[in-house]
Amino acid sequence: MNASLPEALAGLLDGLPPNRAAQAVDRLIANYRGDTPTDAPVLRDRADVAAYAAYRMPATFEAVRSALAALRAAAPEWVPATHTDVGGGTGAASWAVADAWPEGGHRTTVLDWAEPALALGRELAAGADSPALRAAQWRRTRIGKSLELDPADLITISYVLKELTEADREELVARAAAAGRAVLVVEPGTPDGYERIIAARDRLVAAGLRVAAPCPHSAACPIVPGTDWCHFAARVSRSSLHRRVKGGSLAYEDEKFSYVAATRFPATPAPSRVTRKPQIRKGQVLLDLCSADETLHRTTVTKRHGPDYRAARDTSWGDEWPPG
Repeated sequence: MNASLPEALAGLLDGLPPNRAAQAVDRLIANYRGDTPTDAPVLRDRADVAAYAAYRMPATFEAVRSALAALRAAAPEWVPATHTDVGGGTGAASWAVADAWPEGGHRTTVLDWAEPALALGRELAAGADSPALRAAQWRRTRIGKSLELDPADLITISYVLKELTEADREELVARAAAAGRAVLVVEPGTPDGYERIIAARDRLVAAGLRVAAPCPHSAACPIVPGTDWCHFAARVSRSSLHRRVKGGSLAYEDEKFSYVAATRFPATPAPSRVTRKPQIRKGQVLLDLCSADETLHRTTVTKRHGPDYRAARDTSWGDEWPPG
């Protein structure tokens, strides 16, 4: 029986004591929030990988899926034939790519240095709905400046750069830029995650790619360094493991992330991007926008704007403006 990602993850922690799963997640969170890059796999064994997959795969999947939706909006006719998931671990980004192009005609290769993660990724993908996931190749390799990347239509690098030294980050992004027709980089939606995205963005543009999303242009980011950071949010359903680790009873949480998607083929970026949650007030909507004229500004849409006002009330953080 083929499965969606939630179905594939269901029962993953069967047989693993709840406290053991929660402890593994606590350690992994502490590691990912640390400031020291690692030169060894973060996921050490099956228990680590199972806890990580159950806890983090849904959030990574939703963040990458949201970023891919923006890329698809910028290049709606483009369909990748080949995809490389760099540092893909258990394959969350590959599941998102399969969701974005469900026809399943692309070939995916997942690269990671943690064999336990690759093993579980293979296991989960074997029962997937997507033919591309079921046929994916899972290869163990060190992620860093020594990584050799074959040409691919789409290269995804999600939640990886923090684990690397600055020199390794620069080299990895440079190699992705040389090998990929489209490159998507996703990092946590934190000030330091945004800084890594901006550095990656600069390197991709310097290598000749054009930004397709989220930015409306490929010029320098108009945010003054240290004053703010660009990030977005994706809604994630919370599992029982989430609730045990974080407490509370909400059925969802928002995954904050920063990203850049850049291409070597024609793409049409959004005219403007909504960079904060819209403020809905009586008779008006306030939208904070990053626009193609390379500025950050706020626009007020009122009832007298008619259809635009109705559209603004339905607009979300991260959407393009005006709606396509």
